[in-house]
Formats: sequence, C-alpha cells, structure tokens
Amino acid sequence: MKRTISACLAGAVLVAGAAHVADANGASVAPSKISGSTALALAGVIAPLSPVLSGAEKKAVATLFAANADISYKKSIVVTADKIVCRTGNVDITVRNCEVTFGKKVKTVNGPTANEIFATEALAGIPPDGAAGSNFESLSKLSCTIDPNAIRQKDGSGADCTFQPGS
Repeated sequence: MKRTISACLAGAVLVAGAAHVADANGASVAPSKISGSTALALAGVIAPLSPVLSGAEKKAVATLFAANADISYKKSIVVTADKIVCRTGNVDITVRNCEVTFGKKVKTVNGPTANEIFATEALAGIPPDGAAGSNFESLSKLSCTIDPNAIRQKDGSGADCTFQPGS
C-alpha cells in the first residue's frame, strides 16, 4: 500500500512538473528569463537571422541594438529561435560556428557573427560545456519581446527573453 501511494505521488509530481526539462544527467533545468540590455543584445544578434521577422522588424531591432531608442517603429517585436548551438575551438582556435534553428530551417553562421552569438549567450548566463577540443553553449525555446515604446523611455524596460538552457 505504501509503495502504491509513493508511486501515485511520484506520478503526480511528474505531471505537475511536466514543464520542466531535464539535462543530460537527468537534473531539472528551469527556464531562464533575462531582461534589459542583455535581452536586447540576445534579440539583437538573433533577429538578423530570423526567417519570420519582416525587414522593418529586423531594422527596428538593429537600430535599437545600435543605441538609437528614438525610432518610428511602434509595435512590439517577438524574436524567436527553436534552438541555438554554438561551438568554439580551443585546439583548432579558428573554429567558431553557431547553428540557429527556426522551425525546420537551420542557419549556420561562422566567424565574427558566431563569436557575437557565443559571447552574448555567455552574457545571458548560458553555461558552457566542453568536449575534446571544443567549447559549446546551447539554448532552446528562445522568445524575446522587444517593446520600442518602453525602450524609448530609457528606464531599463522594454526587452525580455525567456529560454531553456541547453538544447
């Protein structure tokens, strides 16, 4: 009887915690949230790659990221990516690449663009992982909301991102 109750409670905990994702070791990985300048930076490096954003939305994010809050674009912009995996080499130091997944489309970037994404992920608190001559950073379920009207107020608001560390 005791074992049955424990099994039922464990099942209830699993159902209640279904929104949590586990890492490779089975540990729970909670979704992360960032705001302010770091969120704008993360949206700023991913927006140019997005196949779903309009040219006007990409330009608005780029202008905000380039330190110009006085833009004519007024609507909120949502920058999303299903998965971002970046790799740098610590043996072959020329290796710098990121694969950014948007639905079924995967964009691979190298060099300075990959370095910019890798560094911004680190700034956002994405933990690095290493493997035989490489450093990895990855996240999934990125969703950043950029509100130009709030950013224009210059009070630190207007940029928020959520994501799942790891992929």
